[in-house]
Amino acid sequence: MYKIGQKYGVSVSAIKNANNKSSSMIMVGERLTIPESISASERDLLARLVMAESEGEPYAGKVAVATVVLNRVDHKDFPNTVRGVINEVSNGYYAFTPVQNGRINRPADNESIRAVDEALAFRGQGSGSLFFYNPKIATNQWIATRTETVRIGNHVFAK
Repeated sequence: MYKIGQKYGVSVSAIKNANNKSSSMIMVGERLTIPESISASERDLLARLVMAESEGEPYAGKVAVATVVLNRVDHKDFPNTVRGVINEVSNGYYAFTPVQNGRINRPADNESIRAVDEALAFRGQGSGSLFFYNPKIATNQWIATRTETVRIGNHVFAK
């Protein structure tokens, strides 16, 4: 299933969910429903968010930011589209500052686009981070209560 997911840019968990399977075992001749990957406009939106959120951060941090968005898309507690996750408003605040301040409207650079493509290729892998923040500038104390999964550059990733 991993190779199928990689080919179509879809996570193994998304394929399992679409086919009501608990295991990733596939039988010869079995037909699978492949859930839709993200659209070109969502890919561009995600790359612009990655650039706005992680400019100046290492490449691995850019991949991790894209992965957080994809993990949210695949998680039951968040909207199920990239656009929905990126534009989500909770308690009057956007989930991602660049949406509120307009930085998301700048074109993505090549490195951010590559980072999104890598995150899509390995979707569903990794530590399951649903959040990231810079502890030097984060103002919401709630975020610090989340379980840290990894630190990359100036960002803490958590779930």
